[in-house]
Amino acid sequence: MTEKSIIALLAERGVQVSDVAEIVYSMQKPYHPLLELEDCQESVLAVLQKREVQYTLITGIALDMLAEQKQLPSPLQQIMEADEPLYGVDETMALGIISVYGMIGLTSFGYLDKEKYGIIRRLNDHRDRVHVFLDDLVAGLAAAASARIAHNDEKVTNYERTTPKDKK
Repeated sequence: MTEKSIIALLAERGVQVSDVAEIVYSMQKPYHPLLELEDCQESVLAVLQKREVQYTLITGIALDMLAEQKQLPSPLQQIMEADEPLYGVDETMALGIISVYGMIGLTSFGYLDKEKYGIIRRLNDHRDRVHVFLDDLVAGLAAAASARIAHNDEKVTNYERTTPKDKK
């Protein structure tokens, strides 16, 4: 598994890195005025380089694909087809992605899981495909990339050091 192969798998399922970067940008821009969309795309790509993230994504996507093909054992097949609200395994897997960059991603993930912003809503509302896992995994990916920016963005650090607190 490589970063390029996971990007291709996401694209096959209708998710572009730019879709995730747009979510990250909308979440972080209010806090980091110097942030650019390219910074967010770089952050998403950095998260996608992590092997545990790749493994989590491929596992969830594979389960979605098997559910579409009606290849899962009962009652899992029925749970996936109904996208049962109390299933929770999809959110649990997404937590593995957000934990890569600390607890700050948890609040972002909760927000994205509830609001279903951007590509997350399109995945959640798609009726021709099963995205029980993918919508939550994309939310986790966006939350992790957002947390990474909050922790590591040099532009943000420099801005905070040079800007008076009352101007932020």
